[in-house]
Amino acid sequence: MSTHAEEKLQFLEERLKELRESGLYTHIRTVQSPQGAWIVVDGKRVLNFCSNNYLGLANHPEMRRAAVEAIERYGVGPAAVRTIAGTLDLHLKLEERLARFKRVEAVLALQSGFNANQAVIPLLMEKGDLIISDELNHASIIDGVRLSKADRAIYRHGDVDDLRTRLEEAKQKGYRNVMIITDGVFSMDGDVAPLPQIVELAEAYGAIVMVDDAHGEGVLGEGGRGIVDHFGLHGRVDIEIGTLSKAFGVVGGYVAGRAIIIEYLRQRARPFLFSSATTPPDTAACLAAVDILERSTELVDRLWENTRYFKAQMREMGFDIGQSETPITPVMLGEAKLAQEMSARLFEEGVFAQAIGYPTVPKGKARIRVMISATHSREDLDYGLRAFEKVGKELEVI
Repeated sequence: MSTHAEEKLQFLEERLKELRESGLYTHIRTVQSPQGAWIVVDGKRVLNFCSNNYLGLANHPEMRRAAVEAIERYGVGPAAVRTIAGTLDLHLKLEERLARFKRVEAVLALQSGFNANQAVIPLLMEKGDLIISDELNHASIIDGVRLSKADRAIYRHGDVDDLRTRLEEAKQKGYRNVMIITDGVFSMDGDVAPLPQIVELAEAYGAIVMVDDAHGEGVLGEGGRGIVDHFGLHGRVDIEIGTLSKAFGVVGGYVAGRAIIIEYLRQRARPFLFSSATTPPDTAACLAAVDILERSTELVDRLWENTRYFKAQMREMGFDIGQSETPITPVMLGEAKLAQEMSARLFEEGVFAQAIGYPTVPKGKARIRVMISATHSREDLDYGLRAFEKVGKELEVI
């Protein structure tokens, strides 16, 4: 690189230096095996406490067969956007099956959960409208809100009284449309949105309700149908955003809800119009995941059994695991450097559990986030618990 080019990019070197010094530089490890309870990372076999593979479907034999068969029939890629030549009968079948699974009128399948938020928020909410968003909503929601020309307001995390205040202010200002957006399960803390109270307020004020249930799909509700099913709110939540890259074990996202919303998204949603369709093997594997979830609740039941056991043991040892109500288990540490050190020591002990710090979580709220899976045996969990106890005492966390 020339001297002139180096000078132009010096500001990036300074920013990277700041990240390293503050303990916020992310060291990205390399996985060299299929996802499972144990995986090979950087050449080392370790217990997997990192992935979103809640139900163990990412390497499920039925999923693999479906993907291979789809490649044999359709090839590896769609080679077009959905509106031109990229819509396969597989896509339509997946949308129909997901709508039935979610107990909604219609579904639109997209490339990711992130893209689903970009598809919905800027399209539906325009100038003269208002978006009211939980302060701890996921980055994909935040970015979707930023793309919208609507005004925006933030309410304190999970605080329905503060939400009521924002709605009352919106009523006084006479906004044309108001949308309340919340995560279903908050990905860093594992707590669940007070969706029944949110829906009641929305109905009282005539607001649209949108919930991003990325970490509730396959986890909450009957057979993993999500937070709306969990609370029995079918027909009262306008828009559900889902991902197929976590509990479903593949990749992709979708919007579920009222048919008129889905029809409008098909006409104008930019990620649908201007980005290629999901691949045949991915789509077929997602269909197989729906089959598995509809057939039995065994995997969901096992996930929750593992979750209850692990959390009880961690609390008994004295770890602070926050207010999580789901398999997401944050081990609260505070300082980013401590979280990085603990993650590194756990890896030496054969446990893959990554540190998470700012900007993913606020400064001073760094943590190790443990993701429990149905694939973990009791022996696996005990192995991980012993490692946490050893390292926690060594670093004076407990």
